[in-house]
Amino acid sequence: MIKQSKDNVFNMLVIVAALGYFVDIYDLLLFLVERRDSLKEILGATASNDEIQRVGKQLLNWQMGGMLIGGIFWGILGDKKGRLSVLFGSILLYSIANIANGFVQSVPQYAILRFISGFGLAGELGAGITLVSETMSKEKRGIGTMIVATIGVFGAVVAGFMGNVIENWRYSFFLGGGMGLALLLMRIGVFESGMFESVKEKKVARGNILSLFKSRKNTFKYLNIILVAVPVWYVMGVLVGFAPEMMDKLGVKSFVPENGKCVMFAYLGITIGDFGSGLLSQLLKSRKKALGTFLFLTGIGIVLYFTVATYSEAAFYSTILFIGFATGYWAVFMSTASELFGTNIRATVTTTAPNFVRGSLILLPC
Repeated sequence: MIKQSKDNVFNMLVIVAALGYFVDIYDLLLFLVERRDSLKEILGATASNDEIQRVGKQLLNWQMGGMLIGGIFWGILGDKKGRLSVLFGSILLYSIANIANGFVQSVPQYAILRFISGFGLAGELGAGITLVSETMSKEKRGIGTMIVATIGVFGAVVAGFMGNVIENWRYSFFLGGGMGLALLLMRIGVFESGMFESVKEKKVARGNILSLFKSRKNTFKYLNIILVAVPVWYVMGVLVGFAPEMMDKLGVKSFVPENGKCVMFAYLGITIGDFGSGLLSQLLKSRKKALGTFLFLTGIGIVLYFTVATYSEAAFYSTILFIGFATGYWAVFMSTASELFGTNIRATVTTTAPNFVRGSLILLPC
């Protein structure tokens, strides 16, 4: 077995958390990749682009709604019962839901399974990052989180690639669910956080989400860390996820973006960005400066999307790659969220924050 050490950034826990996030992000982005193909089959060949966009946004809202509720549920469970209970429970739920998703025959069935899948997906990342943060030294935990995020987001690159390779969209959901179940076998032997075990012995309230709003300082910190990452999901959920419709509305007729290719290029950029932002935060010894730098780059990327990206297909995919890189500060965002609060509420914060960010997509226009 790989040595478990606070100074070993490639210990078993980091590797398993990274692979878990890989499967998590693969399944999370799978709907965006297969949205058009699946809805063309379910709605019928005569379905218009407007109808596909409308139903697609509704289904995405169901998935993100599941993540909002799931984030609260799994976060509180992680602080009350332990991080491992969340890892096992969440991955089992979303794996089964995605396999079932491959059998849907109607939009209502699709909506129910996207909600269940989103609910399950909400627990994976927060619990994994919490475990990494609590089992690694202060000097190394940023690198550990960077490794988890960099390897993890590459799952979206694979999802985009497989979306172009696999002709039947149903097989993509079977593959995603199957990978999740296979990952459960790797979870065996992963240990619970020592910090959590020590807190269990103390008479301290754990998982009380209301405690985040009992003081102005805590509320300010919590809301700020959520708002910092909202641009990531505006970019991924709207500009990338609905790229064909967005380019059509911008009057682009010379090419039609492919969903799978968009996700692949965006997350290739995010993979590089997560490594770069994590490394920058270590070099600057400041997560705040790294976040500020990448937020500025994200702003530039959004401007390029509505201007330069419309010129040609090459310009479009180059912009998607850049904007992906610019939003690749998820690792730093997660590290910051996990360090803002104490052990008794850490899983709740680390799990709810990213899912509130993802859930904000429901309020964003597309």
